[in-house]
Amino acid sequence: MSNRLSKLLSQHPLLLADGATGTNFFAAGLQTGDAPEMWNVEQPEKVRELQHAFVDAGSDIILTNTFGGTRNRLKLHQAQDRVREINMAAAEITCSVARNAGREVVVAGSMGPTGDLFVPLGELTMEQGIAAFTEQAEALAEGGVDVLWIETISAVEEVQAAVTAAAATGLPVVCTFSFDTNGRTMMGVTPGQVATLMQNLASLPIAYGGNCGVGAAELVAAISNMAETAQPDDVLIAKSNCGIPEYVDGAIRYNGTPELMADYVQIVADAGARIIGGCCGTSPEHLRAMRNAMDNYEKGEKPSLDNIIARLGQISTGAEEQHRSGPLGEKPAAQTADKGRRRRGRDPKRKAADDGSFPGGE
Repeated sequence: MSNRLSKLLSQHPLLLADGATGTNFFAAGLQTGDAPEMWNVEQPEKVRELQHAFVDAGSDIILTNTFGGTRNRLKLHQAQDRVREINMAAAEITCSVARNAGREVVVAGSMGPTGDLFVPLGELTMEQGIAAFTEQAEALAEGGVDVLWIETISAVEEVQAAVTAAAATGLPVVCTFSFDTNGRTMMGVTPGQVATLMQNLASLPIAYGGNCGVGAAELVAAISNMAETAQPDDVLIAKSNCGIPEYVDGAIRYNGTPELMADYVQIVADAGARIIGGCCGTSPEHLRAMRNAMDNYEKGEKPSLDNIIARLGQISTGAEEQHRSGPLGEKPAAQTADKGRRRRGRDPKRKAADDGSFPGGE
């Protein structure tokens, strides 16, 4: 079985992933609360149009429109019995775009979180989680994707279930976590802990990193911390939101400019990422600026905390602490009295914009 992602990584120092799905679909008519995944069968031409735009902007990797493609998420739209149909349709659309690009483009089958909490915090068992991800992974593989792309994960149990299911297909696997709560995932995982976790999974992903979150500065800080515990040959991924979401005239907008996202490419590559893209709010226009920055990239020194903040904006207290006290988040003795204080990061509801459920919750 060919491995297009590994091939491209062997040929290029950096690869450009695509941009946002849900937030770009809103501009094309998707309504708040609707499932973007249903467009694979109801509005396939709009899915194809966006993915063409990502390829035209220079993306080396494009994701299928299947972020909420497990039965757990589709049941919110009474489509839990259409997992295979929806995921296969998405894979076929994306493959048709990639194979007609005139160059090598990787098709990544997007697998987002189930939206359910695992035992003991919730009712979802490991066996149920693996079964849900297996159903989706097998459909994406049957549809022809090159790699299974597990994204926006916050819990250790969820990534274990997703990787177990994805690896069973025989396809290469990558996974990314969302660091959106004071330098950690919503379930408390630090970037440094992610690197350690990846190295101890039964099936080692060929790349891992972060996506979504609270903007470029926070994700660059996460990648910088992750790189401290990564192995020298590990491939890190950064797929940042395009700035911070804001309400403008009753609609959600992200404040990151093409110029900011171009600078983000430079600084996150210096921090250690090799696969770089955008998440919520990232349009083809942003990607064109990012492609230009990538094509003109010259390696620099690893960015300091002050440099990240000066160029991209403020980061959370938790991310700062990890920079100052170690990538696994240990706090020095002088801070133990303050151990209980954590500045809350972004409300997890705010990261739902890219899957069609903003505002609300995942």
